[in-house]
Amino acid sequence: MRQLMWFRTDLRVQDNTALSAAMQSGPTVALFLISPVQWREHDDAPCKVDFWLRNLTELSKALNALNVPLLIRQADHWNDTPAVVAEVCREHDIGQVQVNDEYGINETKRDQAVEAALKNIQVGFQGHLDQLFFQPGSVLTQSGGYFKVFSQFRKVCYQRLHSALPQRVAVVDKQQPLQIASDKVPHQVDGFETPDKALRDLWPAGEHAALERLSRFADEDLDDYHEQRDMPAIPGTSTLSSYLAAGVVSPRQCLHAALRHNHGEFESGGKGAVTWINELLWREFYKHVLVGYPRVSRHRAFRPETEKLDWRHAEKDLEAWQQGRTGIPVIDAAIRQLLATGWMHNRLRMVVAMFLSKNLLIDWREGERFFMRHLIDGDLAANNGGWQWSASTGTDAVPYFRIFNPISQSERFDPNGEFIREWLPELKDLSKRDIHNPAKLGLFGATDYPQPIVDLGASRERALQAFRDLPSRGELDD
Repeated sequence: MRQLMWFRTDLRVQDNTALSAAMQSGPTVALFLISPVQWREHDDAPCKVDFWLRNLTELSKALNALNVPLLIRQADHWNDTPAVVAEVCREHDIGQVQVNDEYGINETKRDQAVEAALKNIQVGFQGHLDQLFFQPGSVLTQSGGYFKVFSQFRKVCYQRLHSALPQRVAVVDKQQPLQIASDKVPHQVDGFETPDKALRDLWPAGEHAALERLSRFADEDLDDYHEQRDMPAIPGTSTLSSYLAAGVVSPRQCLHAALRHNHGEFESGGKGAVTWINELLWREFYKHVLVGYPRVSRHRAFRPETEKLDWRHAEKDLEAWQQGRTGIPVIDAAIRQLLATGWMHNRLRMVVAMFLSKNLLIDWREGERFFMRHLIDGDLAANNGGWQWSASTGTDAVPYFRIFNPISQSERFDPNGEFIREWLPELKDLSKRDIHNPAKLGLFGATDYPQPIVDLGASRERALQAFRDLPSRGELDD
């Protein structure tokens, strides 16, 4: 029975659960859908769409080596998907469609609609666990609910990993050639401009590039990851998030690389490896939250009572934040990094998000949307989870009074001001003491750098009062 492997955010041939299942079940044809209207609704960044296309080109080459033709079809909106997939199945006499499961309300509705349409033409539809270690709904509290606190979720995950380590799937062998030609992958999609060469060069496409980056990180940086990951001037992170988001590398490949380097240990052994495994579990946690608390897919707060927060409507402040001209150097440097590279250092994502949602008291959804429109690694679960954690509307176990001081964060994690100098050249001549807070010098005209748009102390008190004014916190509802 001929199989259709429908690729989505799983753009690889190695350790690909659905592709392996398809090729073991019968002659396989591959499919990818171009959905620009849906991508715009999801605020997908142009650099991310370009990254998908570049990886599709590399994927097509890898599939060609396996004699699997790759078809490219247009389904502008996911509402169009059932008809498009069904037509491909009729055209190529497909008996079963294989997919790797995706999460989120729109993704779930799309797949349910496709499965129903295929049932009408006697075509099977099979989903697979692939982008997570554990099926959502299988890691639950003693009372049978989804976890709301990461530390408790992590503890259960470690127990599960010890007893049943997720294994990578077997490499598939090439199949007999089919008399079907692959479609040419487009270089660009209307409405998503191609980023400049400098940004593209930072993120080379293809599994080889992803696995090379993973191997280099494991061999050279993993031991010091726990110490260097918070230092934005040091290349101490894996920079694999874009490859994980597009599925060019699997979480299983990442986990096994860490365990191999850490002599098979999870909670003991090297602190760097343990810390990075915890980051993989944070990614897992936020996707489970997406399934267990679907309101977060609907632009709603994880903590429903925080929907009553009295957010400020301050367009000029929001615009200054978006353009990297708040007058707080670490904030502005981080935003400029995002705009230039499609990526922001994780420590700075928290600092920048907390500044917007706490010091400026601007709705976290404005920041979530802005990040998604610029991130090459934009992922609904991780981005939403991070923003809501920072805004104290999400899963953070620490109460709302966690408010980072961006200047203190800058002094602690960029002590010599190297990161600021890289992205704010107008401040490059300031000393390592003054560069974090040039407002003290009164040199705004001389440095061509703006005054701070907000007083950090007063704005902190304003945020605390806004949270105190909320109704008493009750149990979370769905």
